[in-house]
Amino acid sequence: MRTPHPTLRLLTLLLVSMMTIMASAAISPSLPRLRMAFEWVPGIDLWVRLVVSLPALFTAMGAPLAGVLIDRFGRKRLLVAAVALYGVAGSLPGVLTSLPLILVCRALLGLAVGGLMTTAAALIADYYAGPERGVVLGRQAAFMGVGGFVFMLGGGLLADIHWRAPFAVYLYAFLILPLIVFFLPEPEVKRGAVAGGAARVALPWNTLWQVYGLAMMGMMIFYLIPVQLPFLLRRLGVQSSALAGLAVGVSTVVGSVVSLRYARVRQLLGYRSIMAVLFACMALGYVLVGMSQSYAAVVGGLAVSGLGQGLLTPNMANWAGEVAPEAARGRVMGLLTTSLFLGQFVSPLLAQPLIGAVGLSGAFLAAGGLLSTLAGTFGALAWHAARERSGAAQGAE
Repeated sequence: MRTPHPTLRLLTLLLVSMMTIMASAAISPSLPRLRMAFEWVPGIDLWVRLVVSLPALFTAMGAPLAGVLIDRFGRKRLLVAAVALYGVAGSLPGVLTSLPLILVCRALLGLAVGGLMTTAAALIADYYAGPERGVVLGRQAAFMGVGGFVFMLGGGLLADIHWRAPFAVYLYAFLILPLIVFFLPEPEVKRGAVAGGAARVALPWNTLWQVYGLAMMGMMIFYLIPVQLPFLLRRLGVQSSALAGLAVGVSTVVGSVVSLRYARVRQLLGYRSIMAVLFACMALGYVLVGMSQSYAAVVGGLAVSGLGQGLLTPNMANWAGEVAPEAARGRVMGLLTTSLFLGQFVSPLLAQPLIGAVGLSGAFLAAGGLLSTLAGTFGALAWHAARERSGAAQGAE
């Protein structure tokens, strides 16, 4: 089979990546209208938020299995199946009248996202290495942000027509399927070694647990924006779903621009220093959102938080990919996907009692306080590590 042009291969990977992180949030601008449609359901405030966050739970559950499968049987077949399921399960709720059936489809959507995100991450690690991988991961995060903006804005515009209409955005998957078939070759991984060695290879768990924990924490806090912001804007008098989608999209667009510079940032800073910077930016942004009394002020806070959010995913993926042995790369990236999406799932579950106690604005302020603590902690760790390296260099002279 003829090798696809590298640009077409990269473009296909990036278009696949657009369907991942913000996939379950595409319908968040329609949540207030969805709530009104099912307001007779007991506990509807929690159920309607689960429509957004439930896919994340099943992504977290399915990603490790996807990692094992692609290490054993290859990447491409699972990716094709996952993208097809994404299109069907994502769009079907647009014609369903039962909230339980809608939730079932959202769960299946989560399994699809787990498969395609794990496979996309593994393919990037397979196709690229060294500084080039950092560049591609930055572009991937940028496309995720662009996808988030397009999905959120499109979802908001469609939600003003009807709460069912935003589910149509998931039909995008069927446009991508032919590109996967023709332009993504199965990588030349030592399949026999992978199949027999993935379970036995030693993994750097001390580093990986740190990466996974940070990924979960960062995504848990980030997901306050797509899930809770439409309700905060309603309390500020903003009734338009399109404006809600635009506001959420601002943070993803800013994040996309920052993501494109990730490789340069990585050349200047270590992984922990980058964590300190991104947590500091997110902290300031969340505090500004929590203090806002107008739509413009909220958008400004979201733009500031986007400066940090754009570094989160590429830094986690590059860190994990750098330490992952080839024979277990799918498994390592699958667990990273689990961490990211588990953070998405638990976000509304932890936020709901907090919102009940301190309100929506108070929840954003509390998140800003937690992010400030994390920024200070990683800043101190990075400073201490730099001093140790400096001392060691002087001792060697």
